[in-house]
Amino acid sequence: MNDALHENDSVETPPRALPAVPELSQLMVHLLKGVLYRDDDERLWDSLLRLQVRVREQAAVLLLDLVLDEAEGHAFLKSRPDPDESEGAPRLPRLVARRPLSYPVSLMLALLRKRMAEFDVGGGDTRLVLSRDDIAELARVFLPDGTNEARLIDQVDATLTKVADLGFLRRLKPATGGGQDRGHYEVRRILKAFVDAQWLADFDARLEVYRTALPAGSAESTDKAGAGKGVADA
Repeated sequence: MNDALHENDSVETPPRALPAVPELSQLMVHLLKGVLYRDDDERLWDSLLRLQVRVREQAAVLLLDLVLDEAEGHAFLKSRPDPDESEGAPRLPRLVARRPLSYPVSLMLALLRKRMAEFDVGGGDTRLVLSRDDIAELARVFLPDGTNEARLIDQVDATLTKVADLGFLRRLKPATGGGQDRGHYEVRRILKAFVDAQWLADFDARLEVYRTALPAGSAESTDKAGAGKGVADA
């Protein structure tokens, strides 16, 4: 009798969860930490192409969207746009913080994006590599008159470090025997996703703002004018 009751009792079972996929966990951890480049890890990139639907589902739970560019070979997670406050929608929490870019960093990104556009027109290699001296020359025209070489290099080095921390540059190891090598950097192609075509179309006007802002003096004055400042997801 008791055995029959136990056999007939309905037992509530938890809903079946999707099977765990070690590759999926690895992908999510990598993307939450930063950009995934095809050239850096082809195996993980192949996993992303196979599991991108699952990745998008997992990212959506965190209010993130997957940005996947197969042509350029990179992928990253991006916060969803904030809701329109005029519609009374509640402000959603952000897992990926937004932080304003300083004037020197914003200018550097603009110059590198312009250089990449010129490089792409030439065709050939897809990797844009610039020396520190090359980058210093790009920035020289936007620095106040009278800036000496040592100060120029110090400013460029400080800005390059910040741009590299944001993931838009990668410092390359010096060649063997390159004792005089002052540094070479690969401009990461994810910069195209950050500085889009519309932004680039207004490049000349933006640079004119930079030029007119510089004689005013310090970086503080250009910041107050809002010259070229942007916001990056970090």
